[in-house]
Amino acid sequence: MNKYYLAVDIGASSGRHILGHFENGKMVLEEIHRFPNGNVEKDGELTWDIDGLFKEILVGMKKCKEAGKIPVSVGIDTWAVDIVLLDEEDKRIGNAVGYRDSGTQGMDKKVYETIPEAELYAKTGIQKQIFNTIYQLMAWKMNKPEQFVKAKTMLMVPDYLHFLLSGVKATEYTNATTTQLVSPITKDWDFDLINTLNYSPYLFQKIVLPGTCLGGLTEEVQREVGFDCKVVVPATHDTGSAVMAVPVKKEGDEKDILYISSGTWSLMGTELMEANCSPESKACNLTNEGGYDYRFRYLKNIMGLWMIQSVKKEIGEGYSFGEICEMASKINIPSIVDANDDRFLAPKNMTEEVKLACEESGQPVPETLAEVAAVIYNSLAKCYGKTIAEIEKLTGKKFDGIHIVGGGSNAEYLNQLTALATGKTVYAGPTEATAIGNLSAQMIAEGELKDLSDARNRIYESFPIKIY
Repeated sequence: MNKYYLAVDIGASSGRHILGHFENGKMVLEEIHRFPNGNVEKDGELTWDIDGLFKEILVGMKKCKEAGKIPVSVGIDTWAVDIVLLDEEDKRIGNAVGYRDSGTQGMDKKVYETIPEAELYAKTGIQKQIFNTIYQLMAWKMNKPEQFVKAKTMLMVPDYLHFLLSGVKATEYTNATTTQLVSPITKDWDFDLINTLNYSPYLFQKIVLPGTCLGGLTEEVQREVGFDCKVVVPATHDTGSAVMAVPVKKEGDEKDILYISSGTWSLMGTELMEANCSPESKACNLTNEGGYDYRFRYLKNIMGLWMIQSVKKEIGEGYSFGEICEMASKINIPSIVDANDDRFLAPKNMTEEVKLACEESGQPVPETLAEVAAVIYNSLAKCYGKTIAEIEKLTGKKFDGIHIVGGGSNAEYLNQLTALATGKTVYAGPTEATAIGNLSAQMIAEGELKDLSDARNRIYESFPIKIY
């Protein structure tokens, strides 16, 4: 009889329930439920519909019961940095504000009044992103003090969803590191930093590692979904899970992997056993996010396919991503924009912003959907090439190839451009990397996989990899 594991993988635009099990030594996936997600405007803020997301989690779990495939465990991963505050009765305070909300503008300066930016990087190794949790908390403290003073608990979004399932409050390590409030040395909250910023220490819950079992489902959830199972935290930061799914041909053959977790964001990096918090690393805006087994995901956040997703909504609604990619491949336009520029984080209109950036820099302005897409794809490939050069210089490593995992691994034109721009062999796949990494953490916890090296080898054997 098959042993099933349930990964609930929630991205910025959609979520899905993926059941995983082994057949003849290979991992098999089955999508059991899919649902939309996105920011909604509420009280003048861009927020997440957390209650709606939890309802969808329960719907998907009920579908497992209906299919007669009750999982051994369930784990949830989402995006990073965003938080929920709870009062003394564990009721949510205010909105679950999304990272694209403008409320954190200027909050970096408030933080730097207490701790200089260079010192902050040296202490945490986390790159400057205006939406990091450290700035979100400052925004809450400055702009909504009446809410902030009531807060007794802070949980990252997936931690809160795990709390609703299990009744247990804990913060998973890989996501905790994205707050810019965790020490890369102790692997725990930096309470000196927290106290310096006058954030209440009791807000911060115990940090647990991927694979930690929080217990079973609450009685209320059991009644709702019709079964009980373990709640096992994966690498709850979706990139942390995706990097777990980087395939390797032989166990242990993973010393110098270079990856791009390609989706809404492109996260490009390698793995280190010790964080690089040097001024040189800061100058390149590289980050040291926590990974499985206390590895560090030494990477750069690149705007990624968010730009294409936005353009598709604006002027390409009738086309699939594959069709847009194919159309772009036939266009010859030399224009390049800085894919990491904050102007592309949440513009009112991405298409017009790309055009404006080209016009301001004196380059040909793209007019059609295909031309705009071609500018974006070429700009991303150029950014990848620059980032690889920085990583190789800072690590002293030379990489032969790039593993592209996640939904963006299907973008053939971008994969070809990446191989051309970097001079590296590109290995594309698996597509469902985040869900696979989520499942792998649960399977390791259950003893069905030995360790991360075993998981990566089994992933290589289980899913197609395309070479460019």
